[in-house]
Amino acid sequence: MHISKVDLNLFTVFDAIYSEGSVTRASQKLHLTQPAISHALARLRLVFDDALFIRQGHAMVSTPLARNIIEPVRLALRGLEVTLSDAGKFDALSATNQFNLALRDVLESTVLPPLLHNICGQAPLVNLAAIQVERRELLNELAAGTLDLAIDMLLPLPNEIRRQKMKQDDTVVLVRSGHPLIQGKLDLDTYLNAEHVLASSRRKGMGLEDFELSRLGLQRRIRLRCQHYYAACRVISQTDMLLTMPEGYARIANEQFGNQILPLPLPMPSWDVYMYWHQNVENDPANRWLRQQVSQAFLCSL
Repeated sequence: MHISKVDLNLFTVFDAIYSEGSVTRASQKLHLTQPAISHALARLRLVFDDALFIRQGHAMVSTPLARNIIEPVRLALRGLEVTLSDAGKFDALSATNQFNLALRDVLESTVLPPLLHNICGQAPLVNLAAIQVERRELLNELAAGTLDLAIDMLLPLPNEIRRQKMKQDDTVVLVRSGHPLIQGKLDLDTYLNAEHVLASSRRKGMGLEDFELSRLGLQRRIRLRCQHYYAACRVISQTDMLLTMPEGYARIANEQFGNQILPLPLPMPSWDVYMYWHQNVENDPANRWLRQQVSQAFLCSL
């Protein structure tokens, strides 16, 4: 069927039903009546010769065909939104955008303060949500527009995801003040013989430093695995364990604990941080403005 014979508004309805899982919630989201949503769904079913959504209890469950076409539909809708934006202009002073930024918790304390300082001064009505997204979902969320930007380490993402290097950070080791074996200097033997805290959001698996140790045929003992560096810094301040982490965040998270911050006694690649966005918002004025704010925030945090 030629596109000229299809009402493109139907795809907005399709996306809303898919996202909300309900005709009622889709009607509320689009500010349309339930009969109007049901009529649009009926027309879509004729176009695709498929039910698209099947009612199960109070929910509308998508069919395999609906799941196959949702991402292309969202990409197309996002492209149209960018095309219809105000001729390459973004008025920060009057903008009311809600920007969603995927950000690992280790970066929140370094990036968000200068970023919000800039945004609040330039765009008083703009809101920002810093969220954590599974790395395997970044491509889909950036493509669908549910995510505006992502900030993370170097990731194997396809070329349709644009990237810009934001920061390079060294790796350091935190040791409590007054540690009986370590005062101002740390050698590799002492590092390997100590017990360690590993801060990771993953349930299992090695840290980056463990990969480097394994390449040298070495191994350390991880006594505690926890989720956040802040908690790990506090544990370090009250035990003789060691914590390995990026230097930039170490200096922030460790401020109230007074732990020693020492160089890691083995060669270690730097922690390279990148900003990611989808090619379909490369020239979107709002997204371009947001990227500028994030870039400036990183310059302030160095």
